Amino acid sequence: MEAPTNTAPKAAVPAWPVPPEGGWTADDLDCLPNLPAHTQLIDATLVFPCPHSVFHERAMSFFGRQLGSAAPPDLEALCRFTVDIDRQNRPEPDVVVVRRDALGSHDRTRVPATAVVLTVEVVGPDSVSRDRETKPLKYARAKIPHYWRVENENDRAAVHAFELEPTTGAYTGVGIFRERMKVDAPFSVNLDLTGIRARHGKGR
Repeated sequence: MEAPTNTAPKAAVPAWPVPPEGGWTADDLDCLPNLPAHTQLIDATLVFPCPHSVFHERAMSFFGRQLGSAAPPDLEALCRFTVDIDRQNRPEPDVVVVRRDALGSHDRTRVPATAVVLTVEVVGPDSVSRDRETKPLKYARAKIPHYWRVENENDRAAVHAFELEPTTGAYTGVGIFRERMKVDAPFSVNLDLTGIRARHGKGR
């Protein structure tokens, strides 16, 4: 008796893009087919997005709204918008504050680092080393004046704020904020960080 034939469909093998010699470039993100949305370029390597936690989504939305409301008229806050640092690096901060005049047309997909005044990264399990080490180093080298790193401390936000020190070209810490964040640069904000937590009576 013949063994039954397995007629189950075979799982499709992902067709991962093969990098060219020297790696990918910033321009490739706009023309490579079938890239997942929000793919970043770090050191000529594609970094694919991972699913975000509820905390990550709440923190990103919170800073996008609050910074958008507090920013002066010549600045604009955008969520998950890529920044051109150099040919091999085009990261996508969770929130970025840029000069409005650098945005140009509505179909623009990136902004030069020279137009950025603040980047905000919400640390996730897959991005710990990128957000604590790799990205701040690159943001500092690109002379982006301010960097905020948002950590999840038992479902509460802790914001580590950094400012570029002109003489060294490196970031220096200006404070760690919990519950409330009050700073004057790059513009004045007074944020109730408890707004990032789940609302009373609802699950996290």
